[in-house]
Amino acid sequence: MTSRKVGKPAASKSASRKAAPAFLDAKRGVSTWAQASEWLRVRGIEDIECITPDFAGVARGKMMPSSKFTSNTSLSLPSAVFRHTISGEYPEETGDFRYDPLDGDLKLMPDLSTLSVVPWETDPTAQVICDMVTTKGDPVSYTPRNVLKRVVELYTERGWKPVVAPEIEFYLVAQHEDPDYPLKPPRGRSGRTITGGQSYSIAGVNEFDELVDDIYDFSDKQGLEIDTLIHEEGPAQLEINLRHGDPVELADQVFLFKRTIREAAIKHGVFATFMAKPMQEYAGSAMHIHQSVLDTKTGKNIFSRPDGEPSEAFFNFIGGMQHYVPKALVMMAPYVNSYRRLTPDMACPVNNAWGYDNRTTAFRVPNSDAAARRVENRLPSSDANSYLALAASLACGYLGMINGVVPGDPAEETVNEGTVDLPRGLLEAVSLLESDAAFAEVFGQEFVNTYAGVKRGEFETFMQVISPWEREFLLLNV
Repeated sequence: MTSRKVGKPAASKSASRKAAPAFLDAKRGVSTWAQASEWLRVRGIEDIECITPDFAGVARGKMMPSSKFTSNTSLSLPSAVFRHTISGEYPEETGDFRYDPLDGDLKLMPDLSTLSVVPWETDPTAQVICDMVTTKGDPVSYTPRNVLKRVVELYTERGWKPVVAPEIEFYLVAQHEDPDYPLKPPRGRSGRTITGGQSYSIAGVNEFDELVDDIYDFSDKQGLEIDTLIHEEGPAQLEINLRHGDPVELADQVFLFKRTIREAAIKHGVFATFMAKPMQEYAGSAMHIHQSVLDTKTGKNIFSRPDGEPSEAFFNFIGGMQHYVPKALVMMAPYVNSYRRLTPDMACPVNNAWGYDNRTTAFRVPNSDAAARRVENRLPSSDANSYLALAASLACGYLGMINGVVPGDPAEETVNEGTVDLPRGLLEAVSLLESDAAFAEVFGQEFVNTYAGVKRGEFETFMQVISPWEREFLLLNV
């Protein structure tokens, strides 16, 4: 057989064309303003939502044409946006809570790594999450995303990298307009009203197949990754688990997931609610947070020793959770309604105990290998601002590690009966946050002052409402 040289084949027209830059295919995030302009252009994006989370996790910001967004436009919000309550009121100045006497502007600084489409809009629309900075460009210390960044930076300074994985529970409920009437479960595709007791039921999820499909579709188009979705114990109560990763990125995802799930639900004629306790006869909704810490240089989990056994840092992290979380609980259970979930004999813990694979404890250590050793904080409720809940949880573990806090013994039996080891109400929780000087260091004093003032204002607003219980039992009996 004679050999012959094989010449290089002629390039096809399609192959000879210059390949499109990778960033144009990205569903989420670009690196530069030039890339942002091109990314928007190829998608025909007409409008941009520049959003930032307020204390409640509500998206605040401005919408504008994409051409204006990329033309170096300065975007601002008044500082009072971060001082009003969930009901839109402005509380009285109390204690160390004060308003900016000029109500000056805070600037929205887009984080281009969060740029994505808004898939439920009819016109081509994109969104970008913004940080809040002063007119001089300095981070505004008390805004939620910056509070979390501050805590993450404390880890970075120690050569640590925190890793988190949130799990978010929520209810689907029938649409209604009158808040005086209790919420009701919706009807599924079978036409029947959904009932409870369907934990991990595939049939329960299938009742809302089309809605769940839209959640997946909307999420995929935004570059959001769902790990798993399950049916929880309550009627039409679902849970979404997110893949572990960087705390700020995961807080961003929870922020966007809440918007996504609400929009998908409305499209199908129901409401999605993240209230901690939307229906009194059923379990509340949590936002469990799995946490581990890596060594920045080696990438290894500092919760495990080289021989695979738990490390001192692991136990100190748990000690910090036990000692500090009850004092920081208001950042994880931020409303009066949150404490209706934290009651004995329900599905959530009411203690500050820890244990191995013990779901009755506040801080559970799941079964895992050494590389995946982690601590699950089971106290946060799904109504919490994801940035603040993650900041609080990580800060408590951090304080435990740097202060060498030794935990109690792990609980080997049920510990969720009898005494409640946590604040029983909003005002008590606010006072505990203010009482520990360590929180002023890790969160910033201005945040503690501002957050406490807003929460007290929300409590006073709640106290203006007369409940059905009061009318039923006090009206003719006292």
